[in-house]
Amino acid sequence: MITINKIIEAADKILPYAIKTPVLTSTRINKICGCNIFFKCENMQKTGAFKFRGALNAVSSLSGDVLKYGVVTHSSGNHAQALSLAAKLFGTTAYIVMPENAPKVKINAVKEYGGNIVFCVPILEARETSSAKVIDETGAEFIHPYNDYRIITGQATCAYEFLNQLGKEPDMIVAPVGGGGLLSGTALSAKELSPKIKVFGAEPDMADDAFRSFKAGYIIPQTNPLTIADGLLTSLGDKTFEIIKEKVDDIILCGEDNIYSAMRMIYENLKIVVEPSGAVGLAAIINNPDIFYGKNAGVIISGGNIDISEFIWK
Repeated sequence: MITINKIIEAADKILPYAIKTPVLTSTRINKICGCNIFFKCENMQKTGAFKFRGALNAVSSLSGDVLKYGVVTHSSGNHAQALSLAAKLFGTTAYIVMPENAPKVKINAVKEYGGNIVFCVPILEARETSSAKVIDETGAEFIHPYNDYRIITGQATCAYEFLNQLGKEPDMIVAPVGGGGLLSGTALSAKELSPKIKVFGAEPDMADDAFRSFKAGYIIPQTNPLTIADGLLTSLGDKTFEIIKEKVDDIILCGEDNIYSAMRMIYENLKIVVEPSGAVGLAAIINNPDIFYGKNAGVIISGGNIDISEFIWK
């Protein structure tokens, strides 16, 4: 069980390394959306995303006997960067299995954070096989990008910190959902601190496996997602889904146009860099105005790792 005491313990552990990210507001965005929105800016976190919290908590929980063999994961995104830096901070080696077609900007970031990259063909089976081979050869500890209680507990520190920063209880809190690490952690913190807070997952309707899984009561795997929100392409894990089923009030959807609109609003009004996945919380509010009208809503901007040179505005 992930208790509030374990979340507080994790928050204390990562405090010397992670950034206490700011909470921003915009009068103009509030007027457009018809509600009061408080943005938790995890795009300003080290490595540019909330993932650093989970990676830090996982690595810091390992004993010296385990750390000496290193850690391994498969990821082409923010978790790869986060685990690489966390490993570096704790004096161990990170082995990162990445698909050979991963964006160059992400490959370079992993290298800069000290990760040792193992390339594989871009299918899940190859990622898992390559990770298993690294474990056999090195004895490294596998740390899943989201389906790991150490990761979930670390991600829960985001909402814990957020709600303490607000100093007042919002009506609801919204977090994007891909594999479910952030959403499950958010729900744990929110419901432990105040059961009255409604917790919403936000997801693109072009990658709506979490929405369909939540409604069905069992995991429906992701198939052929076509969304620009490339950080939300993974299926839920069994650990994250069990928490989401119990703690989350609903999962709501947004369209691709909503994501572009939300990104533009954030860029123009908050003056910060956000990746498409990080804007999905606001996009879901734009697409579901009746749920949020007149309410106080917390929104987690999950990340800001975007290759501006490749991004095309619609």
